[in-house]
Amino acid sequence: MSEQLTFSLPAKEALGREDYFVSGANALAVAAVENWLNWPLNKLVLVGPTGSGKTHLAMVWAHETGARIARADALDDPVALAQGPLVIEDLHLIAGDRTAETQAFHMHNLMQEAGQPMLVTSARAPARIEFALPDLRSRMEGTSIATLEALDDALLMALVMKMFSDRQIALKPDLLNYILPRLPRSFDAVRGFVETMDARALAEKRPIGKGLARDVLAEIARE
Repeated sequence: MSEQLTFSLPAKEALGREDYFVSGANALAVAAVENWLNWPLNKLVLVGPTGSGKTHLAMVWAHETGARIARADALDDPVALAQGPLVIEDLHLIAGDRTAETQAFHMHNLMQEAGQPMLVTSARAPARIEFALPDLRSRMEGTSIATLEALDDALLMALVMKMFSDRQIALKPDLLNYILPRLPRSFDAVRGFVETMDARALAEKRPIGKGLARDVLAEIARE
């Protein structure tokens, strides 16, 4: 049989640094994140468009450093969060929310006082975020920035292979070559594609092959 049969095995996402593929789209950002012991003022803003892999890279850093992860609009216990390294996700989403911005400002100051490293993710650079709180704007604009570009061919291929591998599925080269030019270039799209392929293969008792891939890609295109 040329197509791969599927089995119900748990998906375990590999988050070690060795599992994170580096290409031209993310090399500089990865190097900046890896150099966290030398971040100016112990902080860095990781900027990139939706689907560029900000959360994935932040999770790798959190895995290595033991950092907690919190959304920018959910910094409800700043004293506890400031006890160690911290990832604050989606800074851009609190723009104009004075309450959330005030919490983020206090969180920033507590992390600085504690001397703990802080990685902030955002879809836009701080200078392009319309903050309501001038103090938060000045703190964020004074933070070093690392930028992720959209997925390139090499990173897209590595990501597809990794996410299937996390589910104990090895793709055949012809299937990989079929998928890559048809798949949207974003982490979220790849993750959704892999999850749907796996779920439908199990539910419909179909092999992981071109037929199923064609159906799932058509479904994605209609969304």
